[in-house]
Amino acid sequence: MTKTIQTDVLIIGSGPAGYTAAIYAARANLKPHLVSGLEPGGQLTITTDVENYPGFGDVIQGPWLMEQMKEQAVKVGTEFHHDIVNSVKFDDKPFLAETDSGITFNSKTIIIATGAQARWLNLESENKFKGFGISACATCDGFFFKDQNIIVVGGGNSAVEEALYLTNFASKVTLIHRRDKLRAEKILQERLFNHPKIEIIWDHTVEEFLGTEEPLSLNKVKLKNTKDNNEKIIDATGAFIAIGHDPSTSLFKDKIKMDNENYIVTKSDSTETNVKGVFAAGDVKDKVFRQAVTAAGMGCMAALEAEKYIAENYEPCLSCILGVFLLIT
Repeated sequence: MTKTIQTDVLIIGSGPAGYTAAIYAARANLKPHLVSGLEPGGQLTITTDVENYPGFGDVIQGPWLMEQMKEQAVKVGTEFHHDIVNSVKFDDKPFLAETDSGITFNSKTIIIATGAQARWLNLESENKFKGFGISACATCDGFFFKDQNIIVVGGGNSAVEEALYLTNFASKVTLIHRRDKLRAEKILQERLFNHPKIEIIWDHTVEEFLGTEEPLSLNKVKLKNTKDNNEKIIDATGAFIAIGHDPSTSLFKDKIKMDNENYIVTKSDSTETNVKGVFAAGDVKDKVFRQAVTAAGMGCMAALEAEKYIAENYEPCLSCILGVFLLIT
């Protein structure tokens, strides 16, 4: 069943950027529509403790924060669609977007807030044991590895945070990093180094995941030294991959300007893309800060810029109308 919806603002994707854009657009009486995508709420829905989002004296939970943002967006007038956008057309105006359920949006502006997805090692054995010992989400699956030896692969904030979180369940957590120093924030590194359950193996990469066939289950990991190429096998019944994220921008390939890592490029101090009327906010364009608060800020910017764009390009100019009226009379 097909359906066409006319709107001033279409927001593709949720999370802090999408929800904040929806709140601001709705408060501007733009009656925004938001298509949530496969992971409503974004990365924060798989995050537990959040202690760096302003306004909360106590630690809050990521999923709860996303629920509150969505509830606020709904209350001020956002219409939500639990759907997936399959195609977009930016050649003509209004812009077109078609969803998996058959909805066609004709929108004056589009705000892209599709976020980023976990990056994998792309090993054949990794694909084999995904869901059978290998995961990219500690908060989703950590509980299943109680009192087990597990590894975390990576060296940035995400890897360190996941390693620390997993100590709540595992008997031992080993962080595997390909270099001799971490990229994570110093305060996180300090917590990591001081934790009695955590061991670090420097200058190593994962070569292969090993385990049983029946039942399919991970039990060992083969590592390779990046300096002398020596290999060794360690015991591990769980492995969490935390080596970064890739922006969810495949939908917009060849339709909008991106950098060499496929992050959307916007103008300086703006969320406007190279296509006028199309804006990008959050992790889909930010590979530096990647914080909930910065994503929310960009969502606000995108909505305000969309409002200004509509006012300048679609709404009648009252002073112009008055001038014409005076000229006629």
